[in-house]
Amino acid sequence: MEWTAEGIVLAARRHGENSAIVSLLTREQGRHAGLVRGGFGRTQRGVLEPGNRVRALWRARLAEHLGHFVCELLEANAALLLDDPARLAALSAATAVAEAALPERELHVRVHDGLLALLAGLRRADPLAAWGEAYVRWELDLLADLGFGLDLSACAATGATADLAFVSPKSGRAVSRAAGLAWRERLLPLPAFLAPGGGASTPEALRQGLDLTGFFLAQHGLAGGRAAAAAALAARQRLVSRLTRPSSVA
Repeated sequence: MEWTAEGIVLAARRHGENSAIVSLLTREQGRHAGLVRGGFGRTQRGVLEPGNRVRALWRARLAEHLGHFVCELLEANAALLLDDPARLAALSAATAVAEAALPERELHVRVHDGLLALLAGLRRADPLAAWGEAYVRWELDLLADLGFGLDLSACAATGATADLAFVSPKSGRAVSRAAGLAWRERLLPLPAFLAPGGGASTPEALRQGLDLTGFFLAQHGLAGGRAAAAAALAARQRLVSRLTRPSSVA
């Protein structure tokens, strides 16, 4: 058994002295793991940084086996972002969330393509408003692909599409300001850029967006107390912390 595909490195875990168990997100094979011999050696370590794009050859005797990867670097995204802690935090959070939330060997083309687009924006040094909004929307797409999509198109109580200000933590549906005002302590804020008609992607709105997707990811995609889920939630919190620093707004 073998296949070749381009993939995004999500994680690399040491195996033995210097080999690595590598997890890639590919368009054709989904999230797929394999052993890279010498993956933590001097020549391969920089290739397998999370966020890098590689061309991978996977081989195994049987389809259900772990198999082996041979990886060729295509884009060193992680190295390009070392001087920008906020964008590097976004890369780290996205790869950790995808690694923890996506079932192995299950196709999620929209999530893969969205992550590629997000990485391209980070690499181009797009402004925070652009890549921050792209990150939040990517997590919304991931939730939808996992079966937990949010409905932010109209008020769950009245059907109104104007002045949507909240999201129900139970149903994941939007609530208008008028209908939700009395219950606002129990509802989640809806950032303006996610409401019909859109709005500015300010740092505060981006934080609200990350809080919103983070709540539902913790309930669904990152639930269960697994180590990968805890690592993803911690990586997201580092991103939120970066976005709330004054130096991150440029």
